[in-house]
Formats: sequence, C-alpha cells, structure tokens
Amino acid sequence: MVQKKKSAFSWILDFASSKKRLYICSVFLAIIGVMFSVIPYVILGGIVVKLLEGGTDWSFYLKRCGFMALCWVLRGLFHSFSTSCSHTATFNVLARTRALCLDKIARMPLGDVLDKSSGSIKNTICERIDQMETTLAHVTPEFTANILGSIAVFVLIFNINWKLGLSSLVTIPLGFLFYSFMTIDYKPKFERTVKSTKALNDTAVEYINGIEVIKAFGKADSSYEKFALAAKEGSACFVDWQKSVNVWFSLAMSIFPATLVSVLPLGAILIINETLEPYQLIYGIILSICSVQPLLTVATYTDDLAQIGVIVGEVADILQSEELTRPAVLVSDDKQSLKSKELNVTLEDVHFAYKEKEVLHGISMEIPSGKVTAFVGPSGSGKSTVAKLIASLWDVKKGSIKIGGVDVKKIPLEEVNKLVAYVNQDNFLFDRTVRENIRIGKPGASDAEVEEITKKAGCYDFIVSLENGFETMCGTSGGHLSGGEKQRICIARAMLKDAPIVILDEATAYTDPESEAVIQASVASLVKGKTLIVIAHRLSTICESDRIYVINDGNIENFGTHAELLNKCALYKTMWQSHIGVKDE
Repeated sequence: MVQKKKSAFSWILDFASSKKRLYICSVFLAIIGVMFSVIPYVILGGIVVKLLEGGTDWSFYLKRCGFMALCWVLRGLFHSFSTSCSHTATFNVLARTRALCLDKIARMPLGDVLDKSSGSIKNTICERIDQMETTLAHVTPEFTANILGSIAVFVLIFNINWKLGLSSLVTIPLGFLFYSFMTIDYKPKFERTVKSTKALNDTAVEYINGIEVIKAFGKADSSYEKFALAAKEGSACFVDWQKSVNVWFSLAMSIFPATLVSVLPLGAILIINETLEPYQLIYGIILSICSVQPLLTVATYTDDLAQIGVIVGEVADILQSEELTRPAVLVSDDKQSLKSKELNVTLEDVHFAYKEKEVLHGISMEIPSGKVTAFVGPSGSGKSTVAKLIASLWDVKKGSIKIGGVDVKKIPLEEVNKLVAYVNQDNFLFDRTVRENIRIGKPGASDAEVEEITKKAGCYDFIVSLENGFETMCGTSGGHLSGGEKQRICIARAMLKDAPIVILDEATAYTDPESEAVIQASVASLVKGKTLIVIAHRLSTICESDRIYVINDGNIENFGTHAELLNKCALYKTMWQSHIGVKDE
C-alpha cells in the first residue's frame, strides 16, 4: 500500500519526537540565554540616562557594569547548555534516522535498491542527513528563542512609546521583503545543485570502482574528463545559485539593522512636541539596536529552512519507499509446516517485471526437498530472477511461491533468511577479518565452528596460509585475495548458516577448474539432506542434478534429468553440445 506523502515539517517533527524533552529543554535554556543578552541593553540605557543627568556615584556605575558582565556570562552559559542539549538530541536523531534508512533499504525489493545509484544513496544517508543537523540543533532552539527575544524587546519599546515602537518595526517588513525576493525559485535552484552533487558523487564512485578497467583499456583521461565535467557543472550550479541570491541577501542584511533611520527622526519630533522624554528616546534607541541581533540570527536561519524541504525530501523518499510486505510473526499452523523436514519449494504461475518489462511469464515448478535442482538457460533468460524471488529479494507480481506449502508472503523476512542461504557470483566481503566475514552466516558461532566449516568447504588451508590467517582483512583492505578465494569464503559463510535451502547462483563463476572441483566436492558433502538450487553456465557442474529446469525467455522450456533433457529438449542439447565442443554432423 502506498503511504500518504508527508510534508518536510511533518518529517522533522517525526525525527525529533524521540528526543522532544531535550529539544524543549534546549529551547527553554536558549530563551533564558537570549533574555540575559537583552538585559545589559536595558542596564546600559539606565547608565546613559544617569550620565546625562550628571550622576557622579561611581558605585552605581560599577555595580551595573558588573551586573552587565554577569548577564553576558550567564547568557554564554545558558547558550552553551542549550546547544549541548540540542546537539545531544540531534546526533541521536541523526543516528536513528540513518539506522531507519538502512533498515528500510534492507526491506526494500532488491530491484528498487539497484535502481538507485550507490553514490546517490551514500549522498543521502551521509551528507544529506548531516545537513539536517543545522536545522535540528541550531534552528530549533535559537530560531525560537531569538523570535521570542525580539518580541520581548519590541514590547519594551512599545511600553515606552507606541509610536516609537512602530518606528522600530519599519525595517523589518522591508528586510523580509528583500529576503523574500531571494527565495523566489529557491527550491528548484537548490534542487539543481543537489542533482549536480549527486551526479558528482555517482561519477566519483564509478571512477573509483572502475579504476582497474579504466587503466586496462587506457581510458583514464576520458574517464577523468567525465568526473571533471561533473565537478565543473556542480561548481557552475552553485555559482549561479549564489549570484541569484547574494544581492537580495546583502540588501536584507543591510536594512534589518537600520532601525535608527526611523527611530531617531521620530524620537526628535516627539521630543520637540513634548510627547516624549529624552530618557525615553535613549532607551528606545538602545533597545532598537538590541532588537537587531536576534533578527539577524533569525534571518540567517531562514536559508536553512528554505533548504530543509529538499534535504528531508530525499530522506523521506527512502523511508516512504515500498518494501517487501511480510507479517511480523508466523501463524502457528504455518510454523508447524515450516518445521517439517519436507520443505518443497513450489512456484505457481509466477509473473515478474522489472519496472514495466515482464521477464517471467507464468512460471510454475516444483523443487523437491532434499534434492539438487538446477536452472540452466541462455543469459538473461530469468534463471537468477527465479532464484532471487525464492530468496525473497523481490516479490512476485502475480502468482505465488511456497516453501513447505506456506506462501513466502506469509513468512516474516527473518524466518525466510533462516530458511534460505543465497550465494551469488558477486562475492562481496565486508571490510572485516576472514573470521568475522564467515561468522556473519551465524553470528553466535565459536571460532572452532568457523574453522570447522572452512575445512568442510575446502578453504581452511589457503586461509591459514595467509599472512594473518583468519585475522586477515577482507573487503577494501583485502585486495590480495583472489576471486576464487573470496568465493570460497562466501560459500563457507553460507554453509555456516546451516539453512535447509541453499541457492548457489553462479557461485563458481570466478573459480578455476581445480578450485571448482574442490568446491563441488565440499558443497556436495555440506548440503546432504538439504534442498540445493544451482544456477550454472557450465553444464558439466549440474549434469548430476536430480532435476534440471531449462528456462528460456522467462518461460520453462522443459525439465527433467540430464539424460532426459538430451533426448527431449533441443535447447538443452544444443547448450550441452556447445559446452563440450561437439557439433551435429
């Protein structure tokens, strides 16, 4: 079900709600801080009046100067306490927001995640969420406190003389008028800079990830030109944006503080007409100057408020994405069915589409429990798609997939993950040690269990021969591991999971024939009694399977054993002959 879209303000309230007490405390402390910054101006007014009256009591001046200094110290302390509260709340909120985004991505269909570039996702989760810090940690308490502080100052001026109060307000509408000119087309201009930043991130990630291919084909110059062009376009976007706002911003910042332009002439007229006392004008002048700083602070934060809609919108796009719909708990009858040793996998009239293009057209098949089932077919025929649907990386558009007679849509994702171990040809290892990478399959596994599974998976010998053995770093720090070695670690990780259903999607694609033979023997011993689904282009690796499905253009072409398919399936026979290098005469 598509969720109702929420405004940026609603999302901000949602993000901040978990720490609302800290934010309320921060606002309260900020208000007290602003009040302590106003009091010295009132005291200053009294000092100036006393001086003009010819007062010579130095203790009077010293006491008030000391109290002014104390107010400034207290103002700094309360501002510090307020900032501490708001930042404590904000960094907790940002951490929680990142966790929510990552959790959401984990629950989204794989296709929806792959549609987003890694640079774009990284930009949103890192940079964009970081940019929320200013609004949450500064704007929330300081914007509120300074607005209330300005109102308090204007109330004092109105209390002195309402006409003087009105004159002190003249620059405010003019300042905000120019500021409003700055925000014309602000959102599309800011969105353009955001898109340019995304493009720069995507190009940078592409350049770094593809550096091996770039060097191999001598494309370093052209690839760098693409990155340089993205950087240049990003720079141009920011320059054009700043040019369009700087003039209006400068005018607004010049007009806001110009309160004396209206207060002084009117004050002089009122004194001449004997409707205002000179000491009142002194207080009015000083307080009108005092009202400027809170307003300037408020004005500088309106820029952040104008941007926050775009920033929060990107985060909201992730959080509002559709996810794989699964129940939180398994009903008792289904729980009993899944405890059965007979966990057949059944596909009934399964249709699936990438965006609008259907790639599976009503596939039906029965994968028997405890047997080896293979999917073969031309590239792009839909083999891996079927495997990913069984592993619940996507949801079917029509039809159903059942494990042990239970529709996978009725099984919580956590339970599906326990039932299915999926290994594909993209042998991804985290930037952790070999031991930690394998232990991901079973987080509570002991060191002995990890080492035992590597022996069964045929990778123990090469792991202990590494410089640091099981403590050798993988991932970005493990570039010295070959593709085959990484693949064997991935298989060991899946085997440690001990799931009843194992899917190997081109799992030996990067291994040499010798390693492939070792892996096949290891897998055969490790999956005894389990349901094994194998996808392979090398038909010799699956010819001993109990059942082979030939998939072609999103349909089941035929199925049977290797011998049966050679007799009844022309496509399989052609593929086999091509594989072994035999041609029909």
